[in-house]
Amino acid sequence: MTIEMGDLKKGLKIEIDGIPYRIVEYQHVKPGKGPAFVRVKIKSFLDGKVIDKTFHAGDKCETPNIVEKSMQYLYHDGDLYQFMDSETYEQVGLDSNQVGESAKWLLESMYVSVLLYNEKAISVNVPQIVELKIIDTSPNFKGDTSSAGKKPAKLETGAVVSVPFHILEGETIRINTETGDYIEKVK
Repeated sequence: MTIEMGDLKKGLKIEIDGIPYRIVEYQHVKPGKGPAFVRVKIKSFLDGKVIDKTFHAGDKCETPNIVEKSMQYLYHDGDLYQFMDSETYEQVGLDSNQVGESAKWLLESMYVSVLLYNEKAISVNVPQIVELKIIDTSPNFKGDTSSAGKKPAKLETGAVVSVPFHILEGETIRINTETGDYIEKVK
């Protein structure tokens, strides 16, 4: 399917010269003179590089053959992150460039969305909200009940996030994986 300048938006997957990209920033520009154009930052699914691209009226790109498949994260063997298709039990390995920022939210047995480009695994998306246990944070001091202050907390995946002072080690919290922000304590 062909995508034209007017169809572009943030988050859209496009293919240019045989390489699949995701639009990470989008800006519609209407100069005082001349026709309007769209300026975007696109991130390659293959190597993670971000490039700037300008689209003018009449420019076209294709929709990539990308399929999202739910898979279970198994383990990291030092080189590759291993995922398993729960229907076929087929395993695929992705390197750290392909997994990217998602690595800090991966927990063994977690279900994630693996992106397949022309039937080859190229990237992974973790759920937007994950529940993780705090394994290390400074203790709560008497009087630290204000919601304004924050302290660092190390999670079971190794990621470090800022949490309110009243959150304690051993508690499970919800995190927004897109921003890395603490949402709430799991009751």
